[in-house]
Amino acid sequence: MTWNERYPKGDQPELRQIDAYVASPLWGELRAWVEQSYGAQPRVEHSTCSAAPGWNVKYKKGRALCTLYPRQGYFIALVTVGRAEAAEAELALPLMTAQVREQYRRTTPMNGARWLMIDVADERTLADVKRLVGLRVAPRK
Repeated sequence: MTWNERYPKGDQPELRQIDAYVASPLWGELRAWVEQSYGAQPRVEHSTCSAAPGWNVKYKKGRALCTLYPRQGYFIALVTVGRAEAAEAELALPLMTAQVREQYRRTTPMNGARWLMIDVADERTLADVKRLVGLRVAPRK
């Protein structure tokens, strides 16, 4: 059963249900990092976006930090790299995973920003996502 079938638009899941569906320690690690580093609270929202329809978890702190899309055993992190972060992101790319480098290169900028949909299934990719979020908005001390 897909995520959308399990939780259709009229049936909003609770965070604990999303956590159980993803069932990845990386999910909990990223959520805890965003909440501790930014003081941001998760918002469960429904999207009809054709790229990733269904319920997701959004984090904002003044501006969008990331949106997390649940999948069984992993998740997708949407991170936006805007004009202001582009130069620094491109300097950091050689240190990132091949997956993230390729995702960045093949994503066409829209209004000056790249909307990266990154599959997070390992620690190195999770570190890349944290780095990109940190470029967008510096974590609080």
